[in-house]
Amino acid sequence: MISINSLGFLLFLAVLIPLWFSMHPSRRWMLLLAASLVFYLSDNVFGLILILVVSAVVWQAAKHATPGNSHAKRWVLLGVLVSLAPLLTLKYYAMFAGTANQLFHWNLWDGQGLLQPLGLAYFTLQLIGYLTDVYRGNIAPEPVYARMLCFSSLFFSITQGPFLRYGTWMPQLAVPSHFDSHRLWRGSMRMVWGYFKKYAIAERAAVVVSAAFSSPELYDSSQLLFGTVMFSFQLYADFSAYTDIVLGAAEILGLQLPENFRQPFLAATVKELWSRWHISLSQWFRDYVYIPLGGNRRGTVRRDGNLIVTFLASGLWHGANWTYLVWGGLHGVIQAVENHLPWRKRITQFPARILGILGTFAVFVFTFTIFRADSLTDAVTYFRYLFTTPGMDVFSKYWELGLSSRLDLLLLLAGVALLILVDVLHECGIHLRDRIAACPLPVRWCIYECAIFAFLLMGKFFSDGGFLYARY
Repeated sequence: MISINSLGFLLFLAVLIPLWFSMHPSRRWMLLLAASLVFYLSDNVFGLILILVVSAVVWQAAKHATPGNSHAKRWVLLGVLVSLAPLLTLKYYAMFAGTANQLFHWNLWDGQGLLQPLGLAYFTLQLIGYLTDVYRGNIAPEPVYARMLCFSSLFFSITQGPFLRYGTWMPQLAVPSHFDSHRLWRGSMRMVWGYFKKYAIAERAAVVVSAAFSSPELYDSSQLLFGTVMFSFQLYADFSAYTDIVLGAAEILGLQLPENFRQPFLAATVKELWSRWHISLSQWFRDYVYIPLGGNRRGTVRRDGNLIVTFLASGLWHGANWTYLVWGGLHGVIQAVENHLPWRKRITQFPARILGILGTFAVFVFTFTIFRADSLTDAVTYFRYLFTTPGMDVFSKYWELGLSSRLDLLLLLAGVALLILVDVLHECGIHLRDRIAACPLPVRWCIYECAIFAFLLMGKFFSDGGFLYARY
């Protein structure tokens, strides 16, 4: 498979970029389709066949789902069911079969051995969004199947997003653009920052997290707290690293993918958190689940219920495990409660905002501990040891958390501190790429050399290297 964080992907881009700018803009979508099919074929043939079939059905359904067609709703229903069928079968069958076997002592097949096609949960929602937009009259149905396939199989976003909207993404492919060295520099810098977050922060934090969650009974409360806090930073660094890499690569081509993160750990409420974390997914559930349910148009009780249902659906989308469902439900309930708090607006303004940021981060850490656990039983066990085991040895016994030396711990903390610093600067409107570009050439090269040295020093390169959200 051509992994985004592999040398193969860089070679893949090195071939794609000159081909892209040598082609007429009207044909570039064909090159992107070919690149996406090669990317997908590097994973598995079954997944490619699946996306070909589902895309064809949705493409055909959309042609009949236009406003004014008396059978439009039936075609929409057909397209949605065909889109969801592989997801429900391949991703969620094992969850429900296993639960039924335990509760009712049945002997249903547990789904072992079912293949999980690359990006199944992502292209499913994108196709449903496209079909819904056609039905609503927001966009015209695509007459060419190959262009529909180009949208659904896009290698930039197929594994971890961001989620694309057909009406805003496909028109970009035909916009004339020429090679721009400044854009190459900006895109490359964003990719480098993504690789830094992946290897200097996420991969080192993964060692701590894996140790803490695999055997919580071996550690004291401070170590377990450190482990679960590090999971929050691991997840953020890992997921946003992928986003930075693909957004930077797209920027080189003159394309604009949606931003997926906006300093989420600086949110002062859980509602604000979801306007900053996995933004494209939040917007998808808002537009295609929350608003169709009634949104906030039918009273406070209905609004709160819609919030909870939407986040339960979001939790279920993340995976076939009850931990995700509980995690999603908690985020929905917390936001429903926030809507009734008298100080919900004051907490977003300084100086009270500082308390809001700390409280929201605590909610994030608590709920994502459940998200990380393999089961609800494991989550309860982790919290039991976290709150009942005495001790404050996290820094004096760093090696027990899987780290090899005190330097390893310091590099991890330095990486997290740098991540926070960059987010704070961006929150204050200070964008480092712009500032570096404005520096004199000798200063810029000094910054580049320091960045390369820091990357080589802090990076943890001999690890699995897979992205966490690729499993969702």
